[in-house]
Amino acid sequence: MKNPKIFLLLLMILPWFTLPLLGKSTAKKYFLASLFISLVVRGESIVAKKRKWWKFHATIHPKVIGEFPLIWGPFLIGSMWILKFTYGKFFAYIILNLIIDSIFVYPYVSFLKKSGIGTLKRLKSYQLSLLFFIKSLLLYGFQYLNEKVKNYRAIS
Repeated sequence: MKNPKIFLLLLMILPWFTLPLLGKSTAKKYFLASLFISLVVRGESIVAKKRKWWKFHATIHPKVIGEFPLIWGPFLIGSMWILKFTYGKFFAYIILNLIIDSIFVYPYVSFLKKSGIGTLKRLKSYQLSLLFFIKSLLLYGFQYLNEKVKNYRAIS
């Protein structure tokens, strides 16, 4: 890829343009869970760097981690969209996550490798899929608990 920095910058910024389409109440409802899971992924990236699970060869800035555009762009906003369409329908949520995660783990990771942006090192694709699955359960669980707390406060 000629200019991966521009690609990564667009990857981070473009999902934010869909936020108005999500709706203010929906964004407000699911933002906390999406922020939580994004922070979990940020923590995961620290572990991944230590254990050399993957490596990013290109970043938007030398002082910014390679995962930054993915975490704060499609992952954060995508989590809100997924919750919007599937929260309360757990089976649909799991199926949609498996589809989206599989697209990321297989064709997209391959694209990142071919374009020189990043590659898996000590982590196999199926292990990355398992990590995504665990994070999807954490996201749903956090939103579920968040709803329970809100409902409890509303009753009290």
